[in-house]
Parts: sequence; structure tokens; C-alpha cells
Amino acid sequence: MKIKKFLYSQKVAPYIFVLPFILSFLIFWVYPLCSSVTMSFQTITPLETKFNGIANYQKLLKDTVFLTAIKNSATYMFWTLVLLIPFPMLFAVLMDSNLVKAKGVWKAILYMPALTSVVISGTLFRLMFTEYSTGQMNKILAFFGMDPYKWLKVGWSGMLALLVVACWRWTGVNMLYFLSGLKSIDTSLYEAAEIDGANGWQKFRYVTLPLLKPTTIYVLTISIYAGLAMFLESYMLWAGNNSPHNIGLTIVGYLYKRGIEKNDMGYACAVGMVLLVIALVINVVQLILNGTFKNEED
Repeated sequence: MKIKKFLYSQKVAPYIFVLPFILSFLIFWVYPLCSSVTMSFQTITPLETKFNGIANYQKLLKDTVFLTAIKNSATYMFWTLVLLIPFPMLFAVLMDSNLVKAKGVWKAILYMPALTSVVISGTLFRLMFTEYSTGQMNKILAFFGMDPYKWLKVGWSGMLALLVVACWRWTGVNMLYFLSGLKSIDTSLYEAAEIDGANGWQKFRYVTLPLLKPTTIYVLTISIYAGLAMFLESYMLWAGNNSPHNIGLTIVGYLYKRGIEKNDMGYACAVGMVLLVIALVINVVQLILNGTFKNEED
């Protein structure tokens, strides 16, 4: 009876409800993070594990392949931010207006790619961007009288293929985020703007954009992380982790290569720590610039 009374206590019940989250957070996030930090200062082999100080991090500074991976991930992240924030926002505004009919059908069509397995979509886009004349992209070139192009063997076109996959998969998802933000805007604000003589652009500039700021910051934050953490799309597009001249190698791909393929877990953890720091720094900076960390009194 005492145990039952304890569990049904109004003071204890809230802690019981949040206990599963706390346990999963500690087991699947805090513990792996602490283990990764420790392992990044170690040399780990099948026979022994020994502390090596900051040797892994010193090695990273001279690792040209790692620097290439950072460059590729940063480039991919930048272009996904350029493409996957303004265009989904525009589509959401159009979807929320009276200009589009059968809105439910369009939402389903745009969201459907996100439900497709990355393995399947990566394979399909690899066939689309193949260097042979049977690929869809080379068929388009052939229509204009051009020779087949080796899309996945050149830096700019390989990045283009990755961005096409990203836009195909995530445009619909980001559009739904912005749609949810638009639904929270009071329509009376638009009516007041119309009474004041505002046109469509002015209503978007002075009403929609400011009130969509929380949603935009959220989409920006998760897009920065997703851009830096991209791996499986690149892995499937090049049918492995060995793209020509590492044009498709990302930070997570390099982590996988060192940790899984070469069994160098200590060095891989150091790569992971650098990725974590980069993602945190970029997100903290953009949150500060967006005014998220400002005090309400300010």
C-alpha cells in the first residue's frame, strides 16, 4: 500500500512520467557522448586501448582528406540552406493562399519523397546521374545534341547530384514546417494590412516574415545539423564511401571510414567531436544573430 500511495502521489507522479525520457537521454545520449570524448584521446586497437593525449586532434590538423570532408560538408550545408529555406517557405505561402487547388493532394505529393528509403532513392538517383547514355540526365543532354557527361566523377556535378537528392527529399518536409507556422498567424493582421493599403509583397514582408521567424529559426537550426551530418545520401549515390578524388566524402563519411572500415575508433571519435563543435558553434552564432539569446528586457 505504501508503494502504491507513493506512486500515486501528486509530487512523485510527474517524475515517474518523465523518468523514461531521462533514462533514454542518459543512456543513449549522455553516456555515448562521454564515451566518445574519452575515446577521442585514446588509441584503440583490437588488442589494447591506451591514452595518447591530443595526438588524434594533432593528426586531424594535418589530415588533408579530413579537410576535404569538411569542405564538402560545409559546401553542401550552405547550398541546402540557400535552397531548402526560401523555396519551401514560398511553396508554403502559395499553399496557404487561394491560388492553389487540391491542397491536400499537393501536400501528399511533396511529402512523399521523405517517406522513401534513402537506400532506394540514392540508388535511383545514382542511375539517373550515371555516366552512361542510358541515364536520364545524359538523355536530356542527348536531346540537345550533347555527349554523355560523367556526373558523379566531377566535383561540381557530384555536388549538384547531392543537392538534387536533398531538395527532392526535404522540400516537402520544410514546407509543412512553414505551413504550421503560417497557421498560427492571426488572419486579422492581414485584414488590417489590406485596410492600410498593403499589397501582397508588403503583407509578406511586414506580416508573414516577422511572424514566421520562430519557424524559420527552427528550420535553419535543423538544416545546419542535417547538412553537416549528411552521410547516407552520399554513400548510396556513389555506391560506397570511395567517391573519385573524395568529391562526395563528408565528415560523417570520413568518421565511418576511419571508425568502421579502418577500425580506428579513437581517431573516428576525434572526427566526431570536431563535427559536434562545428555544428554547435555555427548554430549558437546563428541563434545569437537571430536574437534568440537576447533577454526579454533588452
